[in-house]
Amino acid sequence: MRSTDDLTTRARIRDAAITVFGEQGFGVGVRAIAAAAGVSPGLVNHHFGSKDGLREACDERVRETIWTAKMQYVENPSPGALMRQLAEIEEFAPLMAYVMRSFQSGGPLMRTFFEHMVEDTEHYLRAGIAGGSIKPLRDVPAMARYIATNNGGGMMMFLQLYAAEQPGPMDFRKALREYADRMMLPALEIYTNGLLTDSTALDALAAQTQTEQ
Repeated sequence: MRSTDDLTTRARIRDAAITVFGEQGFGVGVRAIAAAAGVSPGLVNHHFGSKDGLREACDERVRETIWTAKMQYVENPSPGALMRQLAEIEEFAPLMAYVMRSFQSGGPLMRTFFEHMVEDTEHYLRAGIAGGSIKPLRDVPAMARYIATNNGGGMMMFLQLYAAEQPGPMDFRKALREYADRMMLPALEIYTNGLLTDSTALDALAAQTQTEQ
């Protein structure tokens, strides 16, 4: 059984790794992560076995933190809750940097991370539908995959353009604030009111899909 100090050291290494991976990418060595956490490289390997093991722990922590924030809003979709999350959005900068590095890295770990994000998004949608804050959907899993893909891809494009406009290293706190300032209002308008004036296109595609099945 691990001591409290052992668990605290593990969490400190994991949290330092999330920040370092987000800032420098997944090519960074264990020594840099150990230095950021104030421990020896051997202690990193003791707790996580390998850099891949550490990355898996980081993936889980990032998903858990995003999950908690999303569920808090889905279960309490009030204007006050939204404003509080927007006011604190810079706090999520290390997590968003990590997510973007994960998407950029490719490989099996990225694929697994994305599939878990899709699963989490499906859970948010089902919780919102059950609670009455989200309208019923034709295909919840398909919508979850669309939202995860669209949000991830849109964020990556925004950050690439932001980086091209800003000299020096990326400041993810400023970038995330600017993303919220530019994107939240149109995103909420689309999610709330829709875009098309009637269901002609949707009905046609749904009918064709039904025929093909």
